[in-house]
This record gives sequence, structure tokens and C-alpha cells, in this order.
Amino acid sequence: MDDRNVVVTGIGLVSALGDNLEANWQQLIAKNSAIKLHQPFPELPPIPLALIGKQPISLKILTSKVVSQAIADAGLNLPLLDCGVVIGSSRTYQAEWEQLAKNFAQNPQIDSDCLEILAHRNAIATAQQIGASLVPVLAPMAACATGIWSIFQAFQLIKTGLCDRVLAGAVEAPITPLTLAGFKQMGAIAQTGSYPFSSTRQGLVLGEGGAVLVLESAKLALERSARIYGQICGFGLTNDACYASQPLLTGESAKLAIKQCLKRSNFQPSDIDYIHAHGTATQKGDRHEAQLIEHIFPQSVPISSTKGATGHTLGASGAIGAAFCLKALQQQILPPNVGLQLPEFKLNLVTEPRHNQMRQVLCFSFGFGGQNAVMAISKPE
Repeated sequence: MDDRNVVVTGIGLVSALGDNLEANWQQLIAKNSAIKLHQPFPELPPIPLALIGKQPISLKILTSKVVSQAIADAGLNLPLLDCGVVIGSSRTYQAEWEQLAKNFAQNPQIDSDCLEILAHRNAIATAQQIGASLVPVLAPMAACATGIWSIFQAFQLIKTGLCDRVLAGAVEAPITPLTLAGFKQMGAIAQTGSYPFSSTRQGLVLGEGGAVLVLESAKLALERSARIYGQICGFGLTNDACYASQPLLTGESAKLAIKQCLKRSNFQPSDIDYIHAHGTATQKGDRHEAQLIEHIFPQSVPISSTKGATGHTLGASGAIGAAFCLKALQQQILPPNVGLQLPEFKLNLVTEPRHNQMRQVLCFSFGFGGQNAVMAISKPE
């Protein structure tokens, strides 16, 4: 293994499905879903959501918890002075900003606390939590592709020698009145649940959650005899530069992202043993993604989306998908496409968890604004 290869030595994961990585995994392979009918805001009607608790969670609390899990899982001790930080979010402190706006309407004065809820503050809070100093601290924001973008930026920090260890991922607490109203106005919200790639799909279900990975150079991981989940092999990142809230239907830009990722990872389409799909259960999104897969990959490649279990965690979804991919490689088990009823597409969709030999997997994220992000992960050598 090359010394500058990038490996994953720790994972923190919290979602409505479970309070840690193992709990999430066990619930997922049991085909359980965290989606339930909730009414967190009296002014809005009940709606299917994947809430971690009875009420929307604080972004700050959720991030701190996921980060602590990742550090402990990697067997590290604080402080981590030389550990880079790349923690992204597509909504960041949306709930706090909405509350600030309400307060301002009643008392139009500038609140000094507003500086603590700027978009980059979550990444800074993470750096303070782990005691990192004199290292890069980044806060990517790339819609639903944020999670993979964050891992990519951490990967680059290690590959270029700027860091030997980076904490990377994304966290999302998106259940707010404005977010719900916006997606409802777009006609994107499901009425009963999330059914990715099903002919009966209705739209997305918002969920809370986050995943943070400890990335290290292979040299550092081997020197400290760390347990290695997998190796990050490469990325493809493009933008449609077309529509604000739907994919370019020809799929050219998204196809390019997939091909870039395969080329940079030295893989052929036939080398891929599993694809963790974005699979939001929207009409156009699932059709677009299915066409991409049909165009590039053999029909036999197993595919699943886990959003029927966790809900759509927006910017955190790619990081959560990466965590599930790493767990799948470790356990050699294909995770099921929870919520699949009657498949609409001619794909090898995983309906039941099953043992399967896997060495190379891909994780997809496709976000608003035409963001296309693809990541390749392999079983450790």
C-alpha cells in the first residue's frame, strides 16, 4: 500500500435509524425504516419525517456527537493538534436563522449571537472540540453532494501532504418550517414514505443525521496499527450548469462524473461490485439516476438506496452513504433498498440483505444546482 493512499480508520454515524454506526447498520440490514408521521410545528400539518427524537435536533449537538464517535472509533485521544477538519452542511444553522428572523420581527435589533451561526461555524466548533490548531478547517456547501465534496477535500489535503489525518463528513438538521414549506411548494415531499426506484414513489422524506470519517494516510494508519475500514480511491465531480432544482436530463455531466471517478481510481465499470445510489424517490431524480447506471454499468451490478430507511438527510446523505459502503465492505453484506415496492427500472436492486463478495464500490450524490459527486472505495489491501 502506497504511503500516501488515503484510508478510513474511524466512523461516526447518527441518524433517525440509530444512535451510532452499528445501530444504524443493524436496523438497515433488518430492513427497518425510521420514517414516521410527525408534526414538529403546530402551524404545519403532520408529515412523514425521519426525526432523531421527538423534536428537531440541534445541529451543534448532533455534530459534536458524531465527531466524538468517529474519534473514539478510530482509537484516538484528544487533543488532535494536527488533524485537519472538513465538516460540511447544506442547510447549516437554518433553524437558528429562522428563529433569529422571528425574533428580529418582534424586536428589530442585531443579535450578537448571529456570528455564532454563520455557515462555517460548525466546522470551527469541530476544530475546537478536537483541539486542532494550525491546520486547514473547511466548511463545504454543495447541496446534497456536500458529504462527498467534504470527503474529497479531506482526501486532497492528505494526498498533497498538507495533512496526515483529517476529520471529514457532513451533518444536517434540516427539519425547519421554511425547509418543509420550500420542498412542499416544489411538489417534492412524499405523503406516506420514501420508496426509492419504486413505480409507486411519491417524493423525498426529509431526515436528520450526519456521518464523519477519520481519514489518514496509509503510512500513519499502519504505523499505529489502526483498524482500516477501506481505502478512498478516487472521485468524479462535475456540475450540470443548467437547472436550479432538477438534473440535466441528458445526463452528460453526471455521466462524466462517473467516468472521471472510474478513471482516477483505475477501475472499469465491470470492476464495481456495488453502487450506493443517491435514490431520493423523486420522479425525475430516480429516473435520471437509473438511466445513468443502465448506460454505464453491467446490468448485474447490485444497487440500493438507503434513504427509504434514513430519510433524505440532504447534505449529509453522501457521507452517510459512504459510511454504509464502508460497513458493507467490512461485513461483505449488500444493504437493502428499504421501501422498494414495485421496481420501475431494469436494475439489479437489492431487495434483501445478502452476503456478496465486494472489493470496489461506488457512492453517488446528485444535488440541486446540478452538483454531481461520485466516490470510489475499496476493501483494504
